[in-house]
Amino acid sequence: MLKFKKYWRKTSFKNINDGIFLLEHIRKKKPLNFLEVGVFHGVTSRNICELLHSMHGNNFNFTGIDVFETDVKKLGSEIAPNINFSNPLKKLYYKYIARSDPYSLSSVLKLLNKFKKNVNIIKGNSNEILERIETSKFDYVFIDGGHKYETVKNDLRNLTAVINQNGIIVCDDYNLSYAPGIKKAIDEFALLNNFKLEILNSRFAEITKNL
Repeated sequence: MLKFKKYWRKTSFKNINDGIFLLEHIRKKKPLNFLEVGVFHGVTSRNICELLHSMHGNNFNFTGIDVFETDVKKLGSEIAPNINFSNPLKKLYYKYIARSDPYSLSSVLKLLNKFKKNVNIIKGNSNEILERIETSKFDYVFIDGGHKYETVKNDLRNLTAVINQNGIIVCDDYNLSYAPGIKKAIDEFALLNNFKLEILNSRFAEITKNL
């Protein structure tokens, strides 16, 4: 049974079983070149890297993209991530002991330092970055970044090559009530391109090529 560790940080998986489900799905697919859009505190990233290392040793590559930004003015209409800890001990630890913001590029790189030769974390807007990098090399993409319709739509459009090369895209928060644009963008993308869409664990949307 796989374990999903929190590393004393925030994660979008309030129910750890969701994190375990994702890891199990990744283990079945055995990807070598992984992309995560929306790194946040790096918890999911670290768990995925541990899993990929257990399967492939050092023969894997992990790329992560995040804006690492909470300023509402800079985010525009995008939904700002909730970076506040509910546990007061964690607030004190990061403010007075670690003296670092866990939602920062430097903090995430520190968490992933064990795999620094395999990891590339890019700070910036995914819609812009995905237009500049070679996306067809990725065989598994996990999207949990910007939650507005336009952001998800553009992320998926920029990742079309992944599906065309028989890769997999898994989107988180498919049925998120306060961000209906996610579902709309995913449904439209799959329909427009005649891709197969399957909802997993009532949370994840898996997009693959229709056979």
